[in-house]
Amino acid sequence: MLPKIDDHPCKEVVIINASGGVAGGDRLEIEVAALDHASVSVTTQAAEKIYRALDRPARISTRLKVFDSARLAWIPQETIVFNGARIVRQTEIDLSPGAEIIALEWLVLGRIESGEEVLSGYILDSWRIRLNGRLVWADGFLVADETFAHLHRRALLSGWKATGTLIYFGPRLDARLGILREIAASLDCQCAATIVGAIIVVRVAAEAGADLKQGLRSLLDRFSLELGPGPFGVPKMWSC
Repeated sequence: MLPKIDDHPCKEVVIINASGGVAGGDRLEIEVAALDHASVSVTTQAAEKIYRALDRPARISTRLKVFDSARLAWIPQETIVFNGARIVRQTEIDLSPGAEIIALEWLVLGRIESGEEVLSGYILDSWRIRLNGRLVWADGFLVADETFAHLHRRALLSGWKATGTLIYFGPRLDARLGILREIAASLDCQCAATIVGAIIVVRVAAEAGADLKQGLRSLLDRFSLELGPGPFGVPKMWSC
């Protein structure tokens, strides 16, 4: 959907999963191409829910293409993983020099406010980012059945139930890394940022999904002031 947003300088695209959730064996494929001079923000209508699967995992594939001079914000709401869920999620981004992008993906392991706990399942969450066709960053997060009992360890998730990854590609990387680190130090959730090759990678974590969302809202609000008018602020749909 393309809702009309008064006084907004760019388009906001809202992706809707009419099924109300994702179950084992489901496959979702999303592709977004931002052409030259485009300025667009893409989000989701609500949190995506991954339900318990008997055997086959659900698969979510997202491919983003950002052409020269285009500005794209991929800022979906959270993905909530329930106990026994099985999910393989892959995010692939193809960039051209002169493009600018913020891309976010975040996971919530059960709703702590409802007393939910994730004790088993399967999660494989991977990223691949290419610049001019060359791979510049690859990342993977894997949790299988036997691993969930150990996620409280400091070397793993240290007890955090909500985690996310945000990447930024654009001009003035060094200066913008400094700004993101200043923002990270002031957030109530855990947050750190670094440069890997040609992109900035930001990791965020919190005890609950609501805490992480509050931290991400603050991060996006403040970082978008540095980036200027465009698609990089908090999507209006996050407040609906």
